[in-house]
Amino acid sequence: MLVLCQAAAGTAAPLEAPAAPQIAYAKVLEEEAAAVTTAPAPIAAAPTIRALQPLGQTSAVGDSGIRIGKLRAFEGGKLLLTNGISTVEGGSGGGIASWATIAGRQTPGGIGVSGHVTAIELPDFGWRSYGAAIGFGDRLELSFARADFDTRDAGALLGLGQGYTFNQETYGAKLRVAGDLVYGEAWLPQIAVGIEHKRNRDGGIVRALGAADDSGTDYTLSATKLLLARSLLVNATLRYTEANQLGLLGFGSAAGAGYRVQFEGSLGYQLSRRAVIGAEYRSKPDNLGLGEDDWMDLFAAYAVTDHVTLGAAYADLGSIATFSDQRGGFLSAQIAF
Repeated sequence: MLVLCQAAAGTAAPLEAPAAPQIAYAKVLEEEAAAVTTAPAPIAAAPTIRALQPLGQTSAVGDSGIRIGKLRAFEGGKLLLTNGISTVEGGSGGGIASWATIAGRQTPGGIGVSGHVTAIELPDFGWRSYGAAIGFGDRLELSFARADFDTRDAGALLGLGQGYTFNQETYGAKLRVAGDLVYGEAWLPQIAVGIEHKRNRDGGIVRALGAADDSGTDYTLSATKLLLARSLLVNATLRYTEANQLGLLGFGSAAGAGYRVQFEGSLGYQLSRRAVIGAEYRSKPDNLGLGEDDWMDLFAAYAVTDHVTLGAAYADLGSIATFSDQRGGFLSAQIAF
């Protein structure tokens, strides 16, 4: 879920904008500019944008964090929420869709980290996940997440036992290969390739359900752009996967069904510099013939501070293990530096 705009912080005295070229800013950025009350002072040169500084160069504004050689660790500097939040699989993005964003609040030349906890409450099941991610130079992301899927009363009806819980670990990596989420040409989005290796801890059970394997790997290609002038975020992701219910019910099928290309899409609108609303969609394969449905949600996210973000959604996960109409609440909390 979410990303978005943070007005640039001022120096000791606000900077007078150059006469040209003119830049179209989103409404939320204009609100920040209106908050400045001191008289403008002319400058000899335009200010340096932190995100565009070369490796090892420091800014005159707001330097902090830890230096590791030429890298700046935990310094922050990204526009608010442009690191996304954590997906249910641990990487940065929306709640159920992967984005081309990189975890952490670091800019080029920096190191950032994030951690999350997520809960999904459904009529017959419960989801809990937690994890962490680290971003290097707003270029490379490494992530880990652990998911626990509680079958509650449905476990007894499925013959698994009351409250049987499926467990899965996901190890992810993502590389930004082109474009920029905020800067650059509006037609060129930030593009990233990713890999997620998943290990289900319930091999005997998922094989009994018809899965071919208890581990598998997803491959993703994401394109994400924040259109500042319209306060709009657009994302599209292609995922090559054979996971059943994200891998909680194993991978592929003994009958031969395997990898297929699936689609994930997100659209978000920023209400203010700290709040965003939107919707997501994620298609999924039905390898086991259990009527596995596509997922969708309506979400809202709010940056409580520069480092803490809360997300909530109404999620429709369709049919899970023959139990239909699995709709409920999605809650997530993330801390990032």
